[in-house]
Amino acid sequence: MATPSSRQLDIFAQMVASGNLSRCARDMGMSAEDVARNLASLELRLGYRLFDDLPGKASLTAAGRKTAQAMTLLSQDHPENWQVDSAEATPPVAAPLPVAPARDTIILAAPAPVFGHFQEALAAFEAANDDIAITLDLTVHLAEEAAWALHRGKADIAYYYALGEADDLPSRYGWSEQINLYAGADHPLARRDSVAMAELAAMPTLAMEPRNGLRRIIDEALMRGGIRLGDPVLETDNLFDIMTILREGAGCFPAFGPLARDLGRMAGIRRLALERPLPAIEVRQAVRPQGHAAAVALADFLFL
Repeated sequence: MATPSSRQLDIFAQMVASGNLSRCARDMGMSAEDVARNLASLELRLGYRLFDDLPGKASLTAAGRKTAQAMTLLSQDHPENWQVDSAEATPPVAAPLPVAPARDTIILAAPAPVFGHFQEALAAFEAANDDIAITLDLTVHLAEEAAWALHRGKADIAYYYALGEADDLPSRYGWSEQINLYAGADHPLARRDSVAMAELAAMPTLAMEPRNGLRRIIDEALMRGGIRLGDPVLETDNLFDIMTILREGAGCFPAFGPLARDLGRMAGIRRLALERPLPAIEVRQAVRPQGHAAAVALADFLFL
């Protein structure tokens, strides 16, 4: 059975092909409400909108078009390929994307929420350089994945989550994103003006699946910060399930970046007022050694 996130990607691909919410629902054997709910959950996970006027004309946003182009890589559900160092390891292979012969291609690898951070800058760069095409790889999340992609020529620029610069991957610091804890608005700790760190160990948690890059970097950051949370009562990449159980008061959920921002705006969910801040996650940029001039120029442009 496909994981919830893979199912949402399948629905997104079918929505792109169908071009209409009702037609997509019919083709998938689902209700229109279920299609819309899964697409909303996918947008929440990615950190940006995929469609404008979903119930009506359902046109792709600029970020949605880029995501559709990157679907081959994004839908590969084999992150273990990043973890092996053996020479016999088989790297993930993406189907070639249609690129006009006269255009130079820059491959940008980044977590989807990070891409959402500078999608307008990418559009501006492409508009100002009509001989350049930017292709996305949205599967990279962590330093080892970025190093793999850069060293094997699978990416020209890589953004990734980290807790500092890796010894074997020269990079530069972009920005930091604070980890926060969220619980249902009626949870006893959510109603407190201050929550002690020691109380967190007794509070059950909700978490993404263990191999999810966001889960892994959050766990590492909390461990380094000496923060201990309660054992997970749910591990899933389906954010609607997480939100539902959060509102029921079953535990807390750690998040950072656009996901944390969106959770903080939702009715029935509240950020815990901790006595001291949780660790922050760095977003770093690395460029392929001996990369071509256009990639270096784009890497610099994204820092303006």
